[in-house]
Amino acid sequence: MSQGLINAIQSTQPSSIARRDFLKFSAVLSSTAAGGLLLGIQYVQAGGKSNAAKNAMQRPYLEDQANTILSPNAFIEINAAGNVTLVMAKVEMGQGVYTSIPMLIAEELEVDLKQVSLRHAPPNDKLYGDPMLGAQITGGSTSIRAMWEPMRQAGAICRNLLITAAANQWKVDAADCVATNGQVKHRSSNKSAGYGELALAASKLTVPKEVKLKTPEQFTIIGKPLHRLDTPDKANGLAEFGLDAKIANMHYAVIAVCPVFGGKLMSVDDSRAMASPDVIKVLTIDNAVAVVAKHTWAAKRGLDALTIEWDEGKNNTVSTQDLVNDLKKAAKKKGAVATNEGDFNKAFKQANKTFEASYEQPFLAHATMEPMNCTVHVTKNGCEVWVGTQVPTFAQKTAAAVLGIAPEKVKLHNYLVGGGFGRRLETDNIKIAVSFAKQMTVPIKFVWTREEDIQHDMYRPYYFDTLKAGLNQKGLPVAWSHRIVGSSIMARFAPDSVKNGVDADAVEVAKEPPYTLPNLYVDYVRQEPRGLPTAFWRGVGATRGTFVVESFIDELAHLARQDPLQYRLALLDKTPRLKNVVQLVAEKASWSNAKQSAKGKGISAMFAFGSYLGTVVDVSINAEHEVKVNKVVCVVDCGIVVNPDTVKAQIEGGIVFGLTAVLHDEITIKNGRVEQNNYNDYRMMRINETPVIEVHIVQSAEAPGGIGEPGTAAVGAALTNAIFAATGQRIRKLPVGNQLKKG
Repeated sequence: MSQGLINAIQSTQPSSIARRDFLKFSAVLSSTAAGGLLLGIQYVQAGGKSNAAKNAMQRPYLEDQANTILSPNAFIEINAAGNVTLVMAKVEMGQGVYTSIPMLIAEELEVDLKQVSLRHAPPNDKLYGDPMLGAQITGGSTSIRAMWEPMRQAGAICRNLLITAAANQWKVDAADCVATNGQVKHRSSNKSAGYGELALAASKLTVPKEVKLKTPEQFTIIGKPLHRLDTPDKANGLAEFGLDAKIANMHYAVIAVCPVFGGKLMSVDDSRAMASPDVIKVLTIDNAVAVVAKHTWAAKRGLDALTIEWDEGKNNTVSTQDLVNDLKKAAKKKGAVATNEGDFNKAFKQANKTFEASYEQPFLAHATMEPMNCTVHVTKNGCEVWVGTQVPTFAQKTAAAVLGIAPEKVKLHNYLVGGGFGRRLETDNIKIAVSFAKQMTVPIKFVWTREEDIQHDMYRPYYFDTLKAGLNQKGLPVAWSHRIVGSSIMARFAPDSVKNGVDADAVEVAKEPPYTLPNLYVDYVRQEPRGLPTAFWRGVGATRGTFVVESFIDELAHLARQDPLQYRLALLDKTPRLKNVVQLVAEKASWSNAKQSAKGKGISAMFAFGSYLGTVVDVSINAEHEVKVNKVVCVVDCGIVVNPDTVKAQIEGGIVFGLTAVLHDEITIKNGRVEQNNYNDYRMMRINETPVIEVHIVQSAEAPGGIGEPGTAAVGAALTNAIFAATGQRIRKLPVGNQLKKG
């Protein structure tokens, strides 16, 4: 998911709340049944008034506040024992938000981080919608960016109320009281009271209209490298993912979907399957079969025993080359204009030197460590769903649509996610599971085998980009054009966001490059891949766009016989924070010693998700022409850092994810089918291949930027630029694979 998606969702959610519209802050208090404090934090759009009902605070899971314009985005509960609970609107999928967001509250509330516990938020866009996205979504590297101020406000309001409650009880001036470590203390008398003792009284107070937040120099938690709260349970096996759901009387099912995209089920002979031990039933829908059994292994054996006849449809002869030919043919068309600054044609004709190059990036699968799964129980009164999803409200609505019932009749239990990367922004697995489950009356856990998962993913689109540039006598660009050809994810995910034929995600980075490029022309040609479903893949727009722009700028540097670092720096004056990280990464990576025998270093610069990254990759090539990545150095300026350990871990993981894709991965199609089926032919980077990774964080007072996707987006071009430096071979088609052996 990318900034293009963020902008798109905002533009298509007329009742959503964008951060720029947060003009008034309000909150509603109530006491809990146990005598505690429950705080609802709300933001009101311009001209709006808060009229939240008290029972909306007491029953936040059930109240939809349909008659209001409010979107509460967090609830804090302090019970009589002084325990703090956050109803967590974001999903933890390895990015660390179950630690970093509680850090924001703990900082202002003046409690130890270990005192904050979490509950998954139920699906409710009005209560738990991301203020940057306008819906309850975890993606786009927005979690900290969106929650940076609201969560601190929530903690500060609670602290203020508790101090006021203590001051009233002691009949002293609140200014002489201080909150610390879950207590309020009176400086003069040294009286103290725990938050639990004060919670009930605090719940009866009027919420302050304004609260003062800490300044960065006052932080005692934010900015510290704290251990993640979810690590112990993940290490000892207590953490629960969707795959771990256990429901009374639950059955298990595995699925086979038509192997050809767009195909249907013609017939199935289940006689052998039903004779298999522990098989209970065989279910069918229009394009798939499921075998239900007492355990997963029995279900898989039963599925293997089926005799299935598929109607493969019109796509059963389609190959990857057919789809690439479609893209190349479409590239000859004039596209929808995304950027048109100056006069490209005139400047190009008058240029001292011209250059053109095309780049190809393949289909990619998500291949999450936790295979797709979904547990469903359909009853006469509604439905329950147990699943790990990035989009709880979308998931709820999908299940409701399949059953023809109101969304509130679907109870969704969300779990930790064992890898998302955009895959669990989709709800196709929920649609299939509910379509099968409604044929039975017991809970059923549906599990996609690794093969089914990879061969029926929602894929990162194949893109074909063509760029042209004209250079002046100094070798600097005076004309730049960029044509992007590929699938439009937005046309499906948020169709109203596609304006005048331009998919904002597809043209990200390309539309507004970080460099000074006079006479800039960028257009987009939509070309769909004949039935192949496409989706977001760890920041599609920035990931694919950065690779192309940074590859091309590197080619221009070499064409101009200039150092790639100095060439970039000469063009980055309009983006000073990016220029700074590029200079720093060159220093940290010893760029001045870049040229060595059989070795090479490549560099890339990136601005996306509100963060700035400079990356240098060091490679060597052995006698068999195999690429070995020796070291990656990355400098990141992501504004104020909540937890530096999390930032480093995210960048490191993103780099490994990106290197894996660029070196090894592609989804290929033959006879309408995906050829890859498991980690043996859709490779993950092995431990022995993993390079040394250095991450350096720039100290900054700017607002936080996103960090979940930038590492992946920034590394690809730096790698292929390094390969060129070592070998003289320019990689314009991914993955690198065995291309060097052909050189």
